[in-house]
Amino acid sequence: MSARIILASGSYIRAQILRGADISFDVITKPVDEAAIKSAMLADGAKIRDIADALAEAKSLRVSRKELGLVIGADQIMTMDGELFDKPPTIEAARHRLLAMRGKAHHLIGAIVISENGRPVWRHMSKVTLHVRDFSDEWLNTYIKSEGDFLLKSVGAYRFEGRGAQLFTKVEGDSYSIMGLSLLPLLDYLRTRGAILS
Repeated sequence: MSARIILASGSYIRAQILRGADISFDVITKPVDEAAIKSAMLADGAKIRDIADALAEAKSLRVSRKELGLVIGADQIMTMDGELFDKPPTIEAARHRLLAMRGKAHHLIGAIVISENGRPVWRHMSKVTLHVRDFSDEWLNTYIKSEGDFLLKSVGAYRFEGRGAQLFTKVEGDSYSIMGLSLLPLLDYLRTRGAILS
């Protein structure tokens, strides 16, 4: 019998990525205090990639301590000019974020941790560099109006899989990592565990 796969994330796009790859899984989430983890690690001078990894691990372990199976935890952090960004809390904050990004590059640091029986058994890190074009104010107004609250669901205030793709001139990295789940390395591990057919 193949191992049960659990996604410890309420992210719609992460679930869509797995469904698109025809993976059977359950979604089980248990809240973690992301702000406290970030604050403590930043105060200790932790690297950004380590913060993303710690958040993914915390989400994975929280579910894995109660549920049997391979529990996938994931997190993504945006950095620009050495600063770390969280999801914008309001549409106006999203507007300011997008204006700050205009004509510049930023990075998405992604982490996946799989836990089993309350301990991490696999992890993967990704880094994607995205170059934002010098878009017009008119385009930005139209974009914000059309996307609405979707802008608040990602750190960069965009859905790369949708209209947000129009923000960019170039990306360095794979599209799955941009959307928050590095699918191909994840599938490779699931195959080695017999959770999906090899």
